[in-house]
Amino acid sequence: MLALHTAAGATYLMQIFASGFLAVLFLQSGIDKIVDRRGNLEWLKGHFAKSPLAGIVTAMLTTITILEVAAGALSAVGCVFVIFSRDSTVAFYGAIVSAVGIIALFFGQRMAKDYAGAAVLVPYFLLTVVAIYLLAQP
Repeated sequence: MLALHTAAGATYLMQIFASGFLAVLFLQSGIDKIVDRRGNLEWLKGHFAKSPLAGIVTAMLTTITILEVAAGALSAVGCVFVIFSRDSTVAFYGAIVSAVGIIALFFGQRMAKDYAGAAVLVPYFLLTVVAIYLLAQP
């Protein structure tokens, strides 16, 4: 039995919490984009109307939806693997896909000149890169 008040125990808990957080974040966002695709598409068309990305909003929505669902699913399955088998491999790849998704969102916000919206993504990105590091630990 792993003592949780040790460095190894703390790493184990942080792996669970980080992968669980990414699972909730990306599954909720990705599922919302599936359930309310029309609403998201309308909002995004307005958001990107004056940007160079205006003509590819539908493709961007599809891409980010796939990234978010994949990141959330990998993180959720990975969280379960960490809990029950102490194997962080799947969660690690979930964090990698999460980072790619956040970078894509950040790029879109910057292209739309929504600098406040881009700034909101920074803490999520920092958590994600920390998660990548933690999940690479044995």
